[in-house]
Amino acid sequence: MRHRVHSHSFGRRPDARKALIRGLVDSLVEHGRIKTTLAKAKEVRRQVERAITYGKKGSVHSRRVLLTRFPNKETVAEIVSNLSKRFNDRPGGYTRIIKLGARPGDASEMAFIEFVDYKLPEPKTENTVKG
Repeated sequence: MRHRVHSHSFGRRPDARKALIRGLVDSLVEHGRIKTTLAKAKEVRRQVERAITYGKKGSVHSRRVLLTRFPNKETVAEIVSNLSKRFNDRPGGYTRIIKLGARPGDASEMAFIEFVDYKLPEPKTENTVKG
């Protein structure tokens, strides 16, 4: 039975699961968009949205609490200084999940998770001289 179970275990021990989630949160904050399985994307969404909401307070205490949850100083600095300012007027829903379909190898449902204001990078065009 799944009564009162609110998170996924991903078939991992608690320490490995915590490391997985921390790594995915770090990657999402660094890159703005990551590709992962749908179940992992849903779990990462929970963690990132709570972190951004907590980072909106901007106090030393909130920064220290975020450091205990995500012990990467660059990630916490990005959440508190950049992301919380970008989403300051937004009451929630900072991320979106875009389903991609099944992965060819094992048919796992894949998805992009990205921030709602994510812009795709411009494709690089090379200036070639015809002659």
